[in-house]
Amino acid sequence: MSARGRDPLSGRAAVAGIGATEFSKDSGRSELRLAVEAVRAALDDAGLTPGDVDGLVTFTMDTSPEITVAQACGMGDLSFFSRVHYGGGAACATVLQAALAVAARVAEVVVCYRAFNERSGRRFGAGVQHREPSAEGAALGWALPFGLLTPASWVAMVAQRYLHRYGLTPEAFGHVAVVDRRYAATNPAAHFYGRPITLADHAASRWIVEPLRLLDCCQETDGGQALVVTSVERARDLPHPPAVVAAAAQGAGRGQEQMTSFYRDDLAGLPETGVVARRLWRTAGLGPGDIDVGILYDHFTPFVLMQLEEFGFCGRGEAADFVAEERLPLNTHGGQLGEAYLHGMNGIAEGVRQVRGTAVNQVPGASRVLVTAGTGVPTSGLVLTGDG
Repeated sequence: MSARGRDPLSGRAAVAGIGATEFSKDSGRSELRLAVEAVRAALDDAGLTPGDVDGLVTFTMDTSPEITVAQACGMGDLSFFSRVHYGGGAACATVLQAALAVAARVAEVVVCYRAFNERSGRRFGAGVQHREPSAEGAALGWALPFGLLTPASWVAMVAQRYLHRYGLTPEAFGHVAVVDRRYAATNPAAHFYGRPITLADHAASRWIVEPLRLLDCCQETDGGQALVVTSVERARDLPHPPAVVAAAAQGAGRGQEQMTSFYRDDLAGLPETGVVARRLWRTAGLGPGDIDVGILYDHFTPFVLMQLEEFGFCGRGEAADFVAEERLPLNTHGGQLGEAYLHGMNGIAEGVRQVRGTAVNQVPGASRVLVTAGTGVPTSGLVLTGDG
């Protein structure tokens, strides 16, 4: 790791606005329109106008370019625009990019956004359909011919090793699904509002790729989510209490691939998450015991357990018990299993709500929230805190 000390970004930027469309299975409108609706909602929440925005950040695999969104929203000149690679691993990195731009005074108000028709349009869960030749794609050539064609199949390889290493059964994963769905059941914005599940429901759900069952896998969602990032000083003058970016980090581990890092020395962990964890704790000056709420990327339940272990909330192989005993409030919006799959951006919004004190499932006194992005790929994370 090149950066050994605490970086100077801590406390320089804040999330001042959040906005989203409804989450659905068939939006009935273009991804550009979803993006514009989410961006405008976030600006309204922040008490700002499109004319105040001079920066935009999104992901790759997004069909709505920054300049097109700017034009459709009625924005003026942009001094900063960027997009981050690696799918859901980019979620928290969008806020990192925005915070860096604000801290360096390259831009004053940066909007991060993500919008797609991931159920009614392109479905990422369908796996590899067609791929142009690339150096990155060459790694898949070691997996695709043997039937590993989908994200679930790639994660199943790691999940099976995790169970074997620690002498666990697939019920270990069910605790994550039950917690997520319990919170979703009381969140009116969630797809699974009013529909909690039990461990028995998890065990009865059909196999997708052993040891993953249907209820171990996130949804597919149409929708958009946006976040407004500005300086802490400016955020203090806006309608809502700032959610201060106490730390933000990206991470890729040794031997990193996209979902198929099967040739590492240890297959039962997430080294990329470890990179992010070390950087976040160092920069924020915090540790696992200081966190009030965890919003952990839950595209597949096994990776939630591994993230808890990489961040040091519990020992290796102990995360299932940690979740079952509810030692930390997790995914209080319902997560991507229960609320919506917006590549983690809706999780960042939930982190902001918890810091503001406005979440549907509010944790009393929450002022320090850990948010993570997609794992199994180069990833990112945030620590959000109150202003004070």
